[in-house]
This record gives sequence, C-alpha cells and structure tokens, in this order.
Amino acid sequence: MNLNKIISLFVLCIFFGTYANAQISPGELCKAHEHLEGASNCTQCHAFANKVTREKCLDCHKEIQANINANKGYHASSEVKGKNCAACHNDHHGKNFQVIKFNKKTFDHAKAGFVLKGKHAKQECKACHKPEFIKDPKYKKKLTTYLGLNQTCLSCHDDYHQGKLSSKCTECHNFDSWKNAERFDHSKTKFPLLGKHIKVACVDCHKVEIINGKKAQKFTGLNFTNCTPCHKDVHDNKLGQNCKKCHTEESFHFNKSMKAFDHDKTDFKLVGKHKLVDCKQCHKGELTAPIKHNQCQSCHKDYHKGDFTKKGVTPDCDQCHTNDGFIPSTFTIEKHNKTKFKLEDAHLASSCMACHKKDNKNWSFKNMGTKCVDCHKNEHKGFIQEKFYPNEECTACHNAKNWKEIKFDHNKTGFKLEGEHAKTACGECHYGKNELGVRTQKFQNLSQECSSCHKDSHVGQFEVNGKTDCTRCHGFDKWENSKYDHNTSRFKIDGKHIGVKCEECHKPVMNEKGKYIEYKFDDISCARCHK
Repeated sequence: MNLNKIISLFVLCIFFGTYANAQISPGELCKAHEHLEGASNCTQCHAFANKVTREKCLDCHKEIQANINANKGYHASSEVKGKNCAACHNDHHGKNFQVIKFNKKTFDHAKAGFVLKGKHAKQECKACHKPEFIKDPKYKKKLTTYLGLNQTCLSCHDDYHQGKLSSKCTECHNFDSWKNAERFDHSKTKFPLLGKHIKVACVDCHKVEIINGKKAQKFTGLNFTNCTPCHKDVHDNKLGQNCKKCHTEESFHFNKSMKAFDHDKTDFKLVGKHKLVDCKQCHKGELTAPIKHNQCQSCHKDYHKGDFTKKGVTPDCDQCHTNDGFIPSTFTIEKHNKTKFKLEDAHLASSCMACHKKDNKNWSFKNMGTKCVDCHKNEHKGFIQEKFYPNEECTACHNAKNWKEIKFDHNKTGFKLEGEHAKTACGECHYGKNELGVRTQKFQNLSQECSSCHKDSHVGQFEVNGKTDCTRCHGFDKWENSKYDHNTSRFKIDGKHIGVKCEECHKPVMNEKGKYIEYKFDDISCARCHK
C-alpha cells in the first residue's frame, strides 16, 4: 500500500470517529423543514463540526437574503443583521415546533420597515399577516411567513371610493380613525370651503350612492356652479340663481349689501368687537348718514362717570381698553406705579377690583387712599399705643410682602426679648381668648413679672415680698439650665455632699397647693436627712 492511500485512510478514520454521531438526527425537523429529513440531507444545513451556518440558511431562504441585500425588512435592521440565523430559528424539536417565534408584545415593528400607528398598533399580528393579503406568489407557497405584504392601504383594505379618488389613502385619512378625513385639504379643490361650509359634515354634500355595486360617497362630478344644487331657492327663482349677489357663505340670513360691505373703505375701520355689532346698532337712521366717531364716548357712555376727568378733559377709553373687549384693562403696573400708590409685593397679586370696589354699580377709581388703613381695618386700634405706629402706619411693624413678618423693635417697650423669648411668636404673649372663647389681644399694661405668663412650679417657695424673681436661678435660653449657686444658701455644699444629686435631698412633696419639689427647709440639721 503506497503512502498516499495510507494517509487517506488515516484521515477517513479520524473524520468518521469524530463526526459519526453528528449524522444521527437529534430530533424531527419542523413541517417547513421536513423535506430535509435523512442523514443524506444534513450537510444542506450543517457545515464542518456540525455547525449551522448563516450562509447555508440564506442559500435556501433567498427572499431573506434579497431583503438584506436591499437593506430593507427586519432582517436588515441593526438588531438582526449579521447574526447567526440559528440563534433565533433553531430546529430538531419536532414537527409542530414553531421555528418563527417571537414576543409579540416587545417586538419593534418599526425595524421591519413599517411603523405601527393608531389602529394598526392595536391589531393582532394575524389580522394582517394572512395569506389573502400576500400578493407576491413566491411567498404564498410558504406555510408560515411574515413576508410578502405590501405597505399600500389597498393591499389589505377595500377601496371604499371605488377608484374615484387617489389610491394613497393617507392623503386624506390617518391611522387613528378611517372616518376622519382631516388631512384632506378642500382648499386645493375647485370648491374651497368658506364660512358656514367649513362646519358642514362631508356626507351632507357627498351623499352615499351605489358605485360598482357597492355603497360609497360621491366625491367627483358634483355640481357647484351655484348654490341651488344643494340649497333650496327660498325666492322661487324670482331673484335668479346667483345667490352670491346678495348673500355670503357666512350666513344666508344676512344681506350682502350690509354684511359684506367693506367698512375699511370708510374712515372708521371695524376691528375687534365692532366687527360683531349689527349695523343698525350704530346706523340708527340712513346707512349713509354721517356718524360722529372721533372718540369712544361718541357712542359709549363714560362708565367711570368722570373719575378720570382732569381740568374738564376726559381721556379716551383706548388709553386703558381695546376694541377686543373692555376686560382686561391695558392699564399696566408701570402706569399704576406713576400714580400716588405704587404696587409692590403682595399688592401685585391683588386684582384691580379688590381695591377699586363697586360704588353704585360702578368701579371706584377716584379719591383712593394711599395708607394701609384706607383699605385695611386697623385691628390694633385701642390696643397698641399710637407712639409705636404714628399716623396708624402699619409699616411700622408689617410689610406688604408678608403681613405676618414683623420687624418691631421690642426694646422700645422696656422689655428686651432674650433667649427663648426672642424666638416666640408675638401672638403667644399678646393674644388669647376671653371667658366666651373670643380672641382678644393685649399690648398695653403688661406685667414684666415671669409669673404673669408662666406658672410658678415652686408654689411660692422663693417669694420675696410676694414676688418671685425667677432670674436668680434661671436664664432666658433654657429653663432647665439653672444658674443657682448652692453655696449662697444657708447650706453650703462641701465634702461628701458635693457628689450627691439634687433629687436625693430635694424630693417631691404634696400639700394644699399641689405637688412640687421641696427646695426650702426650716430644718437643715444633719438629723433631718441622716439617721
């Protein structure tokens, strides 16, 4: 045996030993691949080392390869392009196994080249992907495929217009509602919609009739040379068929000689609300009779009854109002700040009518005050000495930004606020309720004694001449932080007594005044505490 035969036999032995098991099918192929059953067909899908290659798949599925080459469809998207087909479509799992399987809820249809919008996004896949919608014969033979659909509307939907309108349905319709033809621009037709015609439903003019044996609306061949094909001639042809000589599309009830008259050709152009006024409201007599119109007051009464009249001259209304309506006023904050009362802080948020209240059905703008008490009630009158707010000027304590923000200098009262007192709200000391539960206030003749506001927890143990001076032991920052020096008392702390806690000697007791800590003893001998 020569050397070449020996080498060939050796290679065949190695190949057979390594890949013999690969020739045994691991399971049945699906129905779409069942024609590939049998050991002789393995190499049609499998390459060396039993690997299923992308190239072999695309050699068979040429339509997929064609889409990839054309850079269209799902398999040409960045998510799939270049991947091994077997990563998504493996086989040998039985005849009924679904090779084409994906999550319908998470599948991004836009990557297939067709974005699902409106009603399409709510449809089941099978509603569109079915054989009757597939026009290409090479896809119709496939048992299961998502290819071959045409993206034109009429490939899936019946032509309701029976060929009378464009086959591009999206020129008029959107994907949300087929009945909504909002995209159609009627102004590009021979009959632009004007006036009342804009609000007319399409079906009122485009009636439903039988076209090619099916019901459809008529959109072509309509007669619109004059109004009578659609509207009844209430004049019975006595005035001819040209309705436009007297009427407009705005309303049949208005005569064109009046309503369609171009008032801009006069020296009084109609703008704003004036456009809506009936001609007879201004033209009381003959339409051509001259009307005084130099000022608003030529037709309108002075609503403010001379509030703004200065030296016999009343400014015209257009200084604060427009023809679009008397409200809102165009009198700006900048203009208001040039008056005697400048608008600042919280006053900027107040409506005009909050200050300029109605007086005999009219808003008052004349003789307005500039002091707080001209608009606001002085709640402290009779309670606070006027020396603290001369001329009832509330700004002595308050500001317009925040009424509750007080800047009063309490040192002027002779009672300096220190420690916790400086943190306490004014109302805690100066407001209360009487026996009827009515809120009261008190700012004058207040005692500076601690006991006038605070309860004496020592029940008078430290009274001197009927008064207790709390500051001997306590400060204003923290009540518990006593500054009492025991060595100033009758019983000096020394020796073993230095380490004894206060409560070991000073214990709670009860008498007719209630429960309290006893601090003062008549007897300070050792025997009082020690046996």
